Amino acid sequence: MKIPLFDLRAQYLSLKPEIDAAMASVIDKTAFIRGPFVEAFEKEYAAAVGAKHCVSVANGTDAIFIILKMLGVGPGDEVITTANSWIATSEVITQCGARPVFVDVEDDYHTIDPALIEAKITPRTKGLLPVHLLGQPADMTRILEIAQRRGLWVIEDCAQCHLATHQGRMTGLMGLAGTFSFYPGKNLGAFGDAGCLITNDDALAEKCRCYARHGSDPANKHDHRMEGINSRLDGLQAAILSAKLPRLVEWSATRQAKAARYDALFAGTPGIRVPKVRPGSTHVYHVYSIRIARRDAVQQRLAERGISTTIHYPTPLPFLKAYEYLGHSRADFPVAARHQEEMLSLPIYPEMNDEQQEYVAQEVIAAVNQHG
Repeated sequence: MKIPLFDLRAQYLSLKPEIDAAMASVIDKTAFIRGPFVEAFEKEYAAAVGAKHCVSVANGTDAIFIILKMLGVGPGDEVITTANSWIATSEVITQCGARPVFVDVEDDYHTIDPALIEAKITPRTKGLLPVHLLGQPADMTRILEIAQRRGLWVIEDCAQCHLATHQGRMTGLMGLAGTFSFYPGKNLGAFGDAGCLITNDDALAEKCRCYARHGSDPANKHDHRMEGINSRLDGLQAAILSAKLPRLVEWSATRQAKAARYDALFAGTPGIRVPKVRPGSTHVYHVYSIRIARRDAVQQRLAERGISTTIHYPTPLPFLKAYEYLGHSRADFPVAARHQEEMLSLPIYPEMNDEQQEYVAQEVIAAVNQHG
């Protein structure tokens, strides 16, 4: 049996009439750049998450970059973020001319450890950029308390956390703004790159919308208030996202049910550490990542059995070649370093059936018993 990490074709087939009709409508109206489909999706997504403003952009990386630029982040500044994420989170800090400052992660939840943040704050620190990793919200209660006390803003990277909550509050709306990726494999994914930012701050939303569209006045594209960039969600992607969005709540619940099923299937198996859910938070399981010894050997055996897996992420950000200039060692981020030797992300997607999931669990247990 072959089990993919996620099955985008199965998802498309489950919504084929809606998606095909949405794409045909865009083509019929030739509304390829901006236009009614983009405007509709922005309103729909803002309503879905309870935000006052949704500003669509070309991808999730741009969403973070645009916010940082509009907050005035520049040379000489520092922004604190997590040691474990995709490089998009940190590279945009550098692209603004600032310096990323990394903080180790919590052992149980894989997100930035609030207990270590204050030691990294300097007079150059402008704000905090936590990442809600794998579908799990960071500890925003403690992060926001630190930020408020130290006079810092908080921007949430929600690329893997659509509709997750912390203490009853939606991710992306606890700080000043939140950013989302709609990369095809995300819980809500387009058919190409796409992203957005959400905020309840009127002035920030207007500045971000302007900057993302060549600095144009939203009401007059030829009136350039500033030099900006070209970061636009196209009409086809917006229409596809609008077709998928009504299923997002159901898909999230299905992911949670499948995660619970994995938990039950792995229960009582020594050597398999299943994901923990932070008390008071909801986990939407963009990724179901177990922790095991001899991970590489287990991953190889699973590949031989037709099971696709991956590692989020093979190298913590501070240890990448891109950040050699910061001079970090493994001792600086011991938890993130250990996680990257143990984490293995298993297939999880709404269309996955019980037989497939049981096969994955059976083979994982056999591999762990063989190599544990």
